Amino acid sequence: MREQLFEVEGLTKVYHSGDMEIHALRGIDLALYEGEVAVLLGPSGSGKSTFLNILGGLDSATSGHVRFRELELTSMEERDLTQYRRKHVGFVFQFYNLIPSLSARENVGLVTEIATDPMTSEEALGLVGLEHRLDHFPAQLSGGEQQRVAIARAIVKRPEVLLCDEPTGALDSKTGVRVLEALTSVNEELGTTTALITHNAAIRGIAHRVFQFADGRVGRPKVNKRRVAPNKVSW
Repeated sequence: MREQLFEVEGLTKVYHSGDMEIHALRGIDLALYEGEVAVLLGPSGSGKSTFLNILGGLDSATSGHVRFRELELTSMEERDLTQYRRKHVGFVFQFYNLIPSLSARENVGLVTEIATDPMTSEEALGLVGLEHRLDHFPAQLSGGEQQRVAIARAIVKRPEVLLCDEPTGALDSKTGVRVLEALTSVNEELGTTTALITHNAAIRGIAHRVFQFADGRVGRPKVNKRRVAPNKVSW
């Protein structure tokens, strides 16, 4: 049995635009467990990114509870949320946000300066298969390689949680497979709990569990009894 890492109860998020209320989340209840890969599926506007941002301490809830171990995220001040993000969470987004004037090694190394027990940049880049590209600059790397540098940057501090928002969204299928291989390798090597947002239903095959979002709600998770390797994903 895996230990529960996140407990989410009655989570809602309402945005206001003039007199309009936009209900991004409408009472989400779910749990995420240590060491699992969870894929969050759903169309644009279904609430996936809002949910992920609240898990990561980047956004606040309107009501409900999000607990990370003994921490009640939904009642924490911004200063405490900053510490939570720094110590426990790595983020990977669709766009890589690398600093063009820094090499892959240097981009990853920026995070080690604020982490308490980081691995080396070389170790992190090795985990994503880029040990041969340490001193290359972003302009010298393909899109998939840049995304893998972004993954290395996210994991170099040894986070317990890796939150990925459309990490293959800007990539072709062959390159996307390499990124998925990097993410599953990190999950297996470090035991990092990984939540991955995607529009691509085929990616569900790599998950331990799949959550389907629609109109701010989420259905019962579907368990993958037979996960597939990234290179078996049918794009």
